[in-house]
Amino acid sequence: MSRPKIPPRRSTDPLPSTGRPLRRPPVRLGGWNEGVRNPPPAVDNPPAPDLRYDAGELVLPAPPAPARRSGIPVLAALAPIAGAVMIWVVTGHVLALWLAALGPVIAVASLLDSRRAARREHRRAAATSAAARRAVRERLRERHDAERRAMRQRHPDARALLDDDAEIWRRSVVRDNSLVVGRGERASGQRVTGGGDDPEDAALRADAGRLTDAPVVVPLEGGVAVSGPRMLAAAAIRALALQLVLGIEPGRLRVVSGPGAEHVWAQQLPHVRDAPTVMCLLEPGDVAHPSATFVLARVDESAPPPPECTVRMTVTSPTGAIVDDGIARRDVAPEMFDPRQCAAAASILAARAARMRGDDEETVVSLGDLLASQPAGDAGPLTARFAAAAGVVVPIDLVDDGPHAVVAGMTGSGKSELLVSWVLALCASHSTEQVVFLLADFKGGTAFDALARIPHVTGVITDLDGDGAERALQSLRAEIRMRERALTAIGARDVADPRVRLPRLVIVVDEFAALLGEHPELHTVFTDVAARGRALGMHLVLGTQRIAGVVRDALLANCPLRVSLRVADRGDSRAVVGTEDAALLPGGRDGAGVAIVRRASDAEPQRVRIGLSDDGLLDRVCARGAETGPAPRPIWHPTLPERIDISDPRLSAGEAGRLASDLTLGLADLPAEQDQRRVGVLVADRSLLVVGRAGSGRSCAAALIAAQAPGGSVWIPADLEHGWDQLVGCAERPPAAGTAIVLDDVDTLLARLPADHAAAAISLLEAIVRDAGHGGYLVILTARRLSGPLARVAETVARRLVLATPGRAEHIAAGGAASGFDPSAPPGRGTLDGVVVQTAIVPLPGESGRVEPDLWRPPRGLTGVVIAPGPRARSLFSAWQAGGATVRMVDEADDVGGDGSRTVLVGDPELWQRNWRTLTRIRLEHDLLIDAACGTAYRTLTGDRDLPPPCDSRGARAWLVRGGAAPRRVCLAAQQSDRD
Repeated sequence: MSRPKIPPRRSTDPLPSTGRPLRRPPVRLGGWNEGVRNPPPAVDNPPAPDLRYDAGELVLPAPPAPARRSGIPVLAALAPIAGAVMIWVVTGHVLALWLAALGPVIAVASLLDSRRAARREHRRAAATSAAARRAVRERLRERHDAERRAMRQRHPDARALLDDDAEIWRRSVVRDNSLVVGRGERASGQRVTGGGDDPEDAALRADAGRLTDAPVVVPLEGGVAVSGPRMLAAAAIRALALQLVLGIEPGRLRVVSGPGAEHVWAQQLPHVRDAPTVMCLLEPGDVAHPSATFVLARVDESAPPPPECTVRMTVTSPTGAIVDDGIARRDVAPEMFDPRQCAAAASILAARAARMRGDDEETVVSLGDLLASQPAGDAGPLTARFAAAAGVVVPIDLVDDGPHAVVAGMTGSGKSELLVSWVLALCASHSTEQVVFLLADFKGGTAFDALARIPHVTGVITDLDGDGAERALQSLRAEIRMRERALTAIGARDVADPRVRLPRLVIVVDEFAALLGEHPELHTVFTDVAARGRALGMHLVLGTQRIAGVVRDALLANCPLRVSLRVADRGDSRAVVGTEDAALLPGGRDGAGVAIVRRASDAEPQRVRIGLSDDGLLDRVCARGAETGPAPRPIWHPTLPERIDISDPRLSAGEAGRLASDLTLGLADLPAEQDQRRVGVLVADRSLLVVGRAGSGRSCAAALIAAQAPGGSVWIPADLEHGWDQLVGCAERPPAAGTAIVLDDVDTLLARLPADHAAAAISLLEAIVRDAGHGGYLVILTARRLSGPLARVAETVARRLVLATPGRAEHIAAGGAASGFDPSAPPGRGTLDGVVVQTAIVPLPGESGRVEPDLWRPPRGLTGVVIAPGPRARSLFSAWQAGGATVRMVDEADDVGGDGSRTVLVGDPELWQRNWRTLTRIRLEHDLLIDAACGTAYRTLTGDRDLPPPCDSRGARAWLVRGGAAPRRVCLAAQQSDRD
């Protein structure tokens, strides 16, 4: 249809940007608008922050400083005088005093020269300041021009809408709630600072905050009353009405005019159906329609406007009007249209609306009815009947018309419902041996949740974090490799070969553009699927709000099947279906389920209505799917559960043929193999290191393996005394084959040991780990972090389980990959040799095996006690004496020891060393007791090169050395009874 030519309007252009509009002081009117309860404020918003102009401050240069007056150069004047006097004094010649006359001459010359230089510098600074001021003024003019263009783009008037066909009926929150009443002065977002107090700088700063020839906007509420000369007021009302019908499409705006002939052009408009917004055009004496929500009324200058009107515009000339919104008055240049221009525009809009409606008035179509009309033996591998045109079913085959499809549609257009109907239609007509689905909605929607129970659906993905993106990549690539191997094994070219027993996989993605925005790395694998999908039987159905600039050409070229619901931009419509039809689809209830379909074989796109599903149809499809084929192989596995019990069936899979030495650890996540299966540790692995923070499940993992060890387990706790004893015992007497040696919190044990004992413990630990293979036992070490010598031991451990750590640095130091750090990992979640696992849960064993040292009391005979003096020593001495023992200092021991009484010789290490003879006698013939607090002197006093067993500093511990035997740990008591 040819577009009617619009006659040029009369010369009603607003004031040029270089002119200055009329300004009057704002006044408050009463009378005509006194009945309006809450008149809305004037819409004079500053430009939106996304508009493309620079809003930074411009800074004027500081005014040049006045020329500085130079002082009299006193020193320059005095210097020649002083020189002349000195010469006269030295030479005695009176003529030398004539040189003093040069002083005043030099002073006057210097003064004149400095003043001349100051004036020259002042002129230079003034020129620089003027050039900078001109640059600021030019930059301000450019910014005002850009700001003015941005405002006009945001608030187009009727002429701007007619000049740009793409802007007609384009939805905008701003346009739906505002009306441009003309062009005038508005507040600007620009600011100029700096400068001086001169009038030019003050005027420039004032001009920065004012923007002339900008759209003046009022809220689209109540109405606008226009008064003035009849011809000018009528032309202004036509411009305002035309602006609204060009900006808001039928179905959202209805136009109602009075019985007069003034608005005959409005009767040609397509805005005749019921709509939320009703605009009423009134002449003097007319009454507004009962359902009117906005009124445009021409009123006489002396008459009050209708009570609905909240804004009054008084037209004074073809280029001037005064707008009063009850708060302020502003001068504007109104827009004006004559009847011929309005009639031509109405014809254009009527033709556009006719194209949007189509030839038939469609109603809602039931997907169940479309499926019931499907004949047996339907042609095509993946034919689906979920759309109809003029009552006739339109079959769409994803293989013949694809092999991939793009579904576009703005929010609320019914895109998710279309995808659901498509999936249900395929499931209703194909078995699980023919087609399976992987569904993904990466915006967290629930549209696909109901489809999860259909047997054809192998997985529903509703969230994709950083780890999930990597899982998606690995799973899809694994599926490609699996299908390639299956085709290669039988020598087939594609899945259409009858020898191939693979179901076609349809990957349905909602909000595909949002997915690529968050995870652009997924575009590569989707492009790969699109390129090889036809042969491999993998098909993409990608739903997105827009395509232009989002989906790359390499992917889009392999998606010949295009379906588009209503889109907001004509460019998006052309990008999807090749025409602008999708952008012209009606919105709201009338456009629900209406789509434009273009298949690879279609010369022109076809308008269809999508069948809508219901719960009853879903139940029937689920029942039929369970009867028509086996459960499909899972393609996508969700992330591992946060808790797995040891009795979980997945952990007992293949238990019949498993060796007793194969100890279950948990469930491994293998997205690259599309599997989640049991993972374990063999006794033949010799050693396992478990690293993790407090609460990460270290001890639970060790207990799980130890509970399954065929030879039982030996626990070496982090207790200083018991842990050391157990460690030494395992090193000296290795356990039987098949035993699990568990060193729980080994880093804590090493930290509690004294430095010498810690070094000895490291040597013992290395020996135990080194001999594990020969002894046939399994060593399990758990630690919070690896540092110092323990890191050296960790290098000798065969396998490593890294659980949650306090930070990324600790995770890397423990041997984990930087990309695998997860600060929110649940207990038991970690990586075993690079594979993500979730360990099973078992009860922790209670503490057992700890034996407290014997309480020591003086025996009969002579005993030497090495103890530091102090209150504690005196308390022990008193207790021993109360028990019948004789306590004497070591330097008084020359005549003791032969009568069989209980005699205790005491002294500090230094005193014992001074009585070396007595010490030697005690070591050879009697008992020597050394308080643990004197441990640094142990080797000196005993002559033993080996370390004694460590003692807990919190208890009253001591070493008892008897007859050259190994030291034994005993407990000192402050009070004890005499027991023989």
